[in-house]
Amino acid sequence: MKREINLQAVSDGRLYDANDMVKADTRDCTGCSSCCHGMGSSIVLDPLDIHRMTRAAGCSFENLLDRYIELNVVDGLILPNLKMNEVTSGCSFLNEEGRCRIHPVRPGICRLFPLGRLYEDRSFRYFLQVHECSCRNRSKVKVKKWIGEQDYPAYEGFVNQWHYFLKDLQVLLEEEKDDAVRKQASMLILKQFYMNPYPADQSFFSVFTERLEHFKLEIGLL
Repeated sequence: MKREINLQAVSDGRLYDANDMVKADTRDCTGCSSCCHGMGSSIVLDPLDIHRMTRAAGCSFENLLDRYIELNVVDGLILPNLKMNEVTSGCSFLNEEGRCRIHPVRPGICRLFPLGRLYEDRSFRYFLQVHECSCRNRSKVKVKKWIGEQDYPAYEGFVNQWHYFLKDLQVLLEEEKDDAVRKQASMLILKQFYMNPYPADQSFFSVFTERLEHFKLEIGLL
C-alpha cells in the first residue's frame, strides 16, 4: 500500500539496516493490543503471510476468507488484508485477553511494527515509527532479531521482489483503460500467489521466485 509520508515527522530521522540496533523492543506488549485495533483494511497480506496462516491452521485461503481476512482494492489491485472485528474493531485473530492467536505466524506488517519500510532505488531500509506504538519504554534490539526470520536474506529478497513486482504491475495497469483487464490481472495474482498452495517439502522462497518469474514473462514485465 502506497503511503506518502514526511519521514522526519513520523520517525526518529534515521534509516536502519538489518544489523542495526533500534529502539523497537516492546517486551511482549504486556497488557497492550492497541496496534491490533482500528486498523481497517490497512494490514495488507503478502503470499508468505497467507502461506504461513494456512499451514498453521490447516486450512485453505478460501477458509480464511470466511472469518479472518477479506479482499479490498489496494492501489488498483485486489489483495487480501486482515479483517477487523465489526464490534470491537480489533483484529479477528485476537483472543478474549487481547492476545494474538497466531503470533508465531503473524503477518509481516505485524512482525515489523513499530518499524516501517522506506522503499527507494529498487531496495528498502527500515525506519522507526515514533508515534504509533503505545509502549514508551522500548529497548534496543537488532532489526533482524526483532523481525525474527530464520533465513533473513531470503526473506528480505522476497519482500523486495513482491513490493517492486506490485509497483511495476500497477504502473502497467494504469495505462489499461479496460476495468475487466485489471480485474483479471488481480484474479490471476490471487490464484497464482495466494490460492495455489506452496509444496511443504520445498522452500517457499524458491517456489515463489519461480512463480514470479513465470508470471512476469506471461504479462510482459520481463
